[in-house]
Amino acid sequence: MAEALAEGGTKSAATRGGAGPSPGVFEQLGAVADAVLYEGYLLYPYRRSSTKNRVRWQFGVLFPRDWVEADGPVTPGVSGSADSWYQQTECLLRVRQPDSARVRVRVRYLQMQRKQVEEAGRPVESLRGDDGTVHLTFDEALPRECEIEAPLDELLRGGRTVTVSAAAGEDVEPLPDDTGRVVRSREAIRAETTVTAERLSDGLCRIRVRTTNTAPAPPPRTPRDEALRRALIATHTLIGGDGVEFVSLIDPPADLEALVRACRNEFTFPVLGGEAGDTGPVLLSAPIILPDHPQVAPESPGDLHDAAEIDEILTLRTMLLTDEEKREARATDPRAAAILDRVDTMPQEVFERLHGAVRSLTPATPTVSADRLSGVAGSPEPVTFSAASVDRLPDAAGSPEPVTLASAPADRSPGAVPSLTPPTDRQPDAFGSPAPVTPTASTDRLPGAAGSPASVNPASASADRLPDAAGSPASANPASAPADRLPGAAGSPEPVTFATASADRPAWWQEGADDGLSPTSDTVLVDGVPLGGGSRVRLRPRGRGADAQDMFLAGRTAEVAAVFHDVDGSVHLAVTLDDDPAAELNNWYGRFHYFRPDELEPLEPAGSPDEPSAPAPAAAPARHTSDSETPAAEAE
Repeated sequence: MAEALAEGGTKSAATRGGAGPSPGVFEQLGAVADAVLYEGYLLYPYRRSSTKNRVRWQFGVLFPRDWVEADGPVTPGVSGSADSWYQQTECLLRVRQPDSARVRVRVRYLQMQRKQVEEAGRPVESLRGDDGTVHLTFDEALPRECEIEAPLDELLRGGRTVTVSAAAGEDVEPLPDDTGRVVRSREAIRAETTVTAERLSDGLCRIRVRTTNTAPAPPPRTPRDEALRRALIATHTLIGGDGVEFVSLIDPPADLEALVRACRNEFTFPVLGGEAGDTGPVLLSAPIILPDHPQVAPESPGDLHDAAEIDEILTLRTMLLTDEEKREARATDPRAAAILDRVDTMPQEVFERLHGAVRSLTPATPTVSADRLSGVAGSPEPVTFSAASVDRLPDAAGSPEPVTLASAPADRSPGAVPSLTPPTDRQPDAFGSPAPVTPTASTDRLPGAAGSPASVNPASASADRLPDAAGSPASANPASAPADRLPGAAGSPEPVTFATASADRPAWWQEGADDGLSPTSDTVLVDGVPLGGGSRVRLRPRGRGADAQDMFLAGRTAEVAAVFHDVDGSVHLAVTLDDDPAAELNNWYGRFHYFRPDELEPLEPAGSPDEPSAPAPAAAPARHTSDSETPAAEAE
């Protein structure tokens, strides 16, 4: 930070009294904040001549107001992919130490720097030195930051405004053998940040941080590349403090939901940092939509300036650049040269870690909702199954290891049996059923319908698709059906027919594993309704832990395009939005939104495709994790 300040950053003269803020409170988010700062700075293949590197600086750009509004006022949005002249963050703050509470704000951004190559005093686009080194004219950027610290009481009385600035300057670098020189020039940055607080109740305040570009505007028709020289680029804000903690705006406590909805965040999207929870000690307000508690993958050896891409893919493709391409990339920008150096010298063990990682194993907790599963031995209460490892499941010959089926929590299944240990050579289809089965998967895929007249082979049935009505007159044998399509409609007069799959289906990585699966014709049962291609649904993404993009689709209607089976046994439905003007194009191209079955509400078949798609007031109760725009759909 000291280096950035010396180069032109500004820091407020905060009066410190008592214990200052924890020195590491912002550093917890340092890697994520740096990734935000340089996101899209330079993209693969990291060459100046690449088309994607000719249109840069897309996030959190604050221009002088008169220039950006030359054709009309800016339209506020929740993220910073649109140009603006200001950025505003509002969040809720719980006061834990009223007498000593302090708020600390750090505004970070990039200042554009023009790198101009000159030969014999005249500007040129490129220059090759006598030693063969190529020098290219290109736009660079320098990191800047401004820090504000103030007692909460002062912010409640009227707030504090500080100047955010970076000085103009010019640096000249002579090239060897007097072949020319490189001139790096910067224009001055002028902005202001105002921090205010509003008391909402005892122990609860709303904090507002507003940063505005106050620099003189260039002429209205100045090209964007030139106007960028007076802009704050990739602007984002870190907010922390002492004696305070921040409330999640994505997943707030129930009693604060209305106050959270009243917060106005414009051209930015605030998320919690620190440990998981609905409150945290630090908040990152970024121009890019992130989840609460974002992290950089520990396996990632360095920034590739494209955080949404897969490190392994980018690394492999960078390794395969030709020597000429690498020479151009090195001449383009020092950060591109650093990426090439890191890739070319990456140890084998570091590269192998990029192939994948298991973050955690799913705990043995309930994963099935009450409306999806029938009770134990005829009880109307739901039951869930604890996750057991495959090596503890009995095989056809009988394993000495029993499988324990754990009941749901008492508040959801007061009549459920705490635990039952069936004989080692059989698994119950319904407790007390005499029919033997041959389970080959984990216990979270066991059926639980009571009174079923026939045995069910739970080889591949997942818990969220178990029969949900006792006494169904016709049962299905999932040994010959895909895992996600078990019948469960109450009182169904006949079983639902699905594509046939072999009982000895190979593992997913073996040849033939996809036999019998057809994404366009397969169906999955949701609330007693089989959903497949052409089905119409309403989107109900889970409230806790949902993908940030999914939240904006809550309550909108869509059409199912296909049913996909993941290698881990889970199922996703690909959908296209009814009111998406590009729906037909996306469908043709294969770009969809993906949701778990429990995140979809079936609409009546008679529903009109023209039914309005209005957002719902709240998302559905938390049940499953969702993935919108999966990596497979994003691959290009």
